[in-house]
Amino acid sequence: MIDREYYDKGIQSLAGIDEAGRGPVAGPLVVAGVILPFHSVIKGIQDSKKLSPSVRENLYHQILDEALQVSVKIIDVQTIDAGNIYRLTQQAMTEIAEELNAEFTLTDAMPLKTTLPHDSIIKGDQKSISIGAASIIAKVTRDQIMRDLHQQYPLYGFDLHKGYLTKTHHNQIKKHGPCPVHRMSFAPLKFL
Repeated sequence: MIDREYYDKGIQSLAGIDEAGRGPVAGPLVVAGVILPFHSVIKGIQDSKKLSPSVRENLYHQILDEALQVSVKIIDVQTIDAGNIYRLTQQAMTEIAEELNAEFTLTDAMPLKTTLPHDSIIKGDQKSISIGAASIIAKVTRDQIMRDLHQQYPLYGFDLHKGYLTKTHHNQIKKHGPCPVHRMSFAPLKFL
């Protein structure tokens, strides 16, 4: 993992930031930032999408136990529909970087609007333990929100597809119409 390269340069505090939920047509965007101790030995941290739900959950609790700092921002559907998902992600990541105020921040492919030292790493959740940890925090947090939304809106199967536009989800939208947690600014919903 590339985190070691930053520690070898003398950086003592490294934050990783990632998001979950930029692509779905329902539910919030969740952005998370994590500062792990430089000697962290949590095994198996990587891109959260490549992990099984049970492994993700286990790592989520290990990360929370070991992290020096964790910050999570949840951007609701109304804000997403009123804005631009890329800019909202960038803004939330920038706010988290400023809150955590690490010596250096790594993001997963997102340049920040800040003067704080940072790098945007392509496929960062696969290359950095810090970004991978943030990816896991964001994904587990969002998945729980989507399970909760399934309780409110059981017709759509949010507990299964987490708001992504699967064939089943698309058919449920056609059958029942969108609900209040659908992103009406996203295709194909904006064409309804």
